[in-house]
Amino acid sequence: MSPVDVTAAALEHLEAMSTLHPDLSDPYQELVSLYQRKLWHQLTVSVLEFVSTPATTLRTTSEGTNSYLALFDKVVLPLDKKLNQLTLARIASCVAFSLLDDPPYKDGVAARAILENLLEKRERLGPAATLYAEARLGLLGLTVLARGGEPLTSESSAKALEETKAAIDKGRPILAELADTESEAAVVHSAFYETAMTYRKAVGPPEAYYREAIQYVAYTSLSDMGEEDRRGLATDLSLAALTGEGVFNFGEVVTAPALTCLEGTDLSFLVELLSAGARGDVLGFQRVADAHAAAIAKQPTLVSRADAVKEKITLLALVNMVFERPSLERTLSFEDIADRIAVPLEQVEWVIMRALSLGLIKGTMDQVEQTVDVTWVMPRNLDEKQMSELATRFGEWAVKVSKTQDYMLEHTASLLNQ
Repeated sequence: MSPVDVTAAALEHLEAMSTLHPDLSDPYQELVSLYQRKLWHQLTVSVLEFVSTPATTLRTTSEGTNSYLALFDKVVLPLDKKLNQLTLARIASCVAFSLLDDPPYKDGVAARAILENLLEKRERLGPAATLYAEARLGLLGLTVLARGGEPLTSESSAKALEETKAAIDKGRPILAELADTESEAAVVHSAFYETAMTYRKAVGPPEAYYREAIQYVAYTSLSDMGEEDRRGLATDLSLAALTGEGVFNFGEVVTAPALTCLEGTDLSFLVELLSAGARGDVLGFQRVADAHAAAIAKQPTLVSRADAVKEKITLLALVNMVFERPSLERTLSFEDIADRIAVPLEQVEWVIMRALSLGLIKGTMDQVEQTVDVTWVMPRNLDEKQMSELATRFGEWAVKVSKTQDYMLEHTASLLNQ
């Protein structure tokens, strides 16, 4: 088709959809205006905004087909060379996912074709748009797999999961290179980590899911997620933090805005458990667990890993005990440790050895004197109270430094004359 014919076909389609759906006349007329004035950047932004709200803007054409697909084929694709490629990939993703809720396309074949066809133009797309499209294609496959209900152990499921894992592994080093070079890198990071997170939710383990999910939360605006999705993410993230092996930075989760959606719900106890764990409050953690025993019993992950969770809270209590001490007063007696972390005296040595082996603390243990001299404690996110305590400690340190400086200035002459 000639450029004139392409323009005519695009405008004819937009006008027809404006007439067919009067309640959407304004947005369609805006697209007509932008197209006629050849404001391609504004056009792509408006199209992306339009296809990002399927609950209100997804309809059918006069032929009964998906309106997003028609918009993409007749308006967007003929202009693909003139558009921002990352925005083009985001539009393609919205169109592809809209097809999964359209009865004729539920198998995902047509949806996959949209992104696969786009990825045939990798050189023009560039690394950011390509990685975004690949990530969304992976998520599309995982979504179809989950909706199909086929066991993950089946041959087809195993193959799909393996392909997704390969794509994630391939994309990770490319993602690292985008961090400082792409102005819209956050969008790509969000898409990549959503796919990686969804993959890990399917295959585990919880600590791997946690690592991907906490990154996803960091790069994603909660306003872009529905209430149900936010609550699901907050629940999964909380459970992964509590049960994941090697996950000790509870403060990272507690301070995440995503968890606020659990407050006031029947799952608010998860936030309470994490908060108690972040403080190293063993008794407080147990009180929350006892008060919500029935709700916890409905969480198979917490039940099956109860002993591991208890050990983690005990170790965090030791870490917090060390943190609460001034740096020059970190020689701890076994008796004080037993009292702080609520374990029998004879178990303290094992707890210290476990903390040392996991790299939570560094130091030396004197089994004869029954003390441990801690020289380093793991860094982690702090809550407001802990930050306040740290600020007080810095203030005390500053006073000591000032007094030392005054002393040195006062006695410098006498010291040099000796």
